[in-house]
Amino acid sequence: MTEPYDAIILGGGAAGLMCAAIAGQRGRRVLVLERAEQAGKKILISGGGRCNFTNLHTAPDRYLSANPHFAKSALSRYTARVFLALVEAHGIAWHEKTLGQLFCDGSAKQIVAMLLEECARGGAEVRCNVDVTAANHADGLFSISANGQTLSARALVIATGGPSIPKMGATGYAYELARQFGLKVVEPRPALVPLTLGGEDVLFRDLSGVAARVDAICGKVRFHEAALFTHRGLSGPAILQISSYWRPGDMVEIDFLPGRPRGWLRETKRTAPRSTLRAVLKDALPDRLAATLADRLGQEGELQTMPDKALDAAEARLARWPFCPNGSEGLAKAEVTSGGISTAELSSKTMEAKKVPGLYAIGEAVDVTGWLGGYNFQWAWSSGWAAAQAL
Repeated sequence: MTEPYDAIILGGGAAGLMCAAIAGQRGRRVLVLERAEQAGKKILISGGGRCNFTNLHTAPDRYLSANPHFAKSALSRYTARVFLALVEAHGIAWHEKTLGQLFCDGSAKQIVAMLLEECARGGAEVRCNVDVTAANHADGLFSISANGQTLSARALVIATGGPSIPKMGATGYAYELARQFGLKVVEPRPALVPLTLGGEDVLFRDLSGVAARVDAICGKVRFHEAALFTHRGLSGPAILQISSYWRPGDMVEIDFLPGRPRGWLRETKRTAPRSTLRAVLKDALPDRLAATLADRLGQEGELQTMPDKALDAAEARLARWPFCPNGSEGLAKAEVTSGGISTAELSSKTMEAKKVPGLYAIGEAVDVTGWLGGYNFQWAWSSGWAAAQAL
């Protein structure tokens, strides 16, 4: 057996490469083992190929976890601005799209190239096409069986992500490893995922391709972004955001005209009495959507013929139009996986397992899930950096 590595990192995605680069530059002898034929495959497809690599508004309250405080330490020590400085140091041009979302002007390939360059700078070795078949811990060393070879290290970092987008090679291996080493796992489920509609809501599938800027509401959570009707149900940024909070059986409500003051329909009746509800809705929403909503509300004729109570009821329905999703499009379409290795098992400062010295978990493998818009990449950078400081 060769001289043990200081750390073996399982997974050559965002978190794994970040951890390897920083640890290598701190003088650690590091090996990254990646199952796919190339590192950073999920990075390459992100943001439509331009990689939404961070968000300027990153804050702990934009992350879901059984422990909402867990992410604070890593996020405060390695911030979006620090990562942006690294991007700029590599001469990668970027732009802010909306809501603090930062994208490459060129290609996501630049982010992967940057991370690999940073790994090389620290002498971290990255091996692809590696199939890990076993991982064990004894006498202070972790031994990894991979491609018919046994490798050993003083530390092992689980950075294999979650099982979302299996066609990219994603698996639940992180959870298997965690359980093997006695760590609890919060039940994984699809997040940032389109929702499907059944029952009476199926009628809305006829609007496939229609999008509108709305408020999506689930319980006390509300997101103001675009929603898209699909042939299966609801999608678009507002729905992907709300899906992380949705549970089977929950209602999702849509405010189709957010920002309208209470009593706006009565006021419209006063100022444009001969207008119809259908016409009023068509002024604010796509024609097909406006027509469908007007039909469902069942209010025909001019506004001046409608009682104020009927207008109030229509206004209330438009502000909280209920949908009861019968499911989601699952891990195949989920951008990330919610849940994962329990934060109760890990140090929030170092990402090290409390019960197993030398074992670390970072990135999507951990029960920390960000909003849509670069937040999950920032968690990958921050958690990878935090672990690297302790290796």
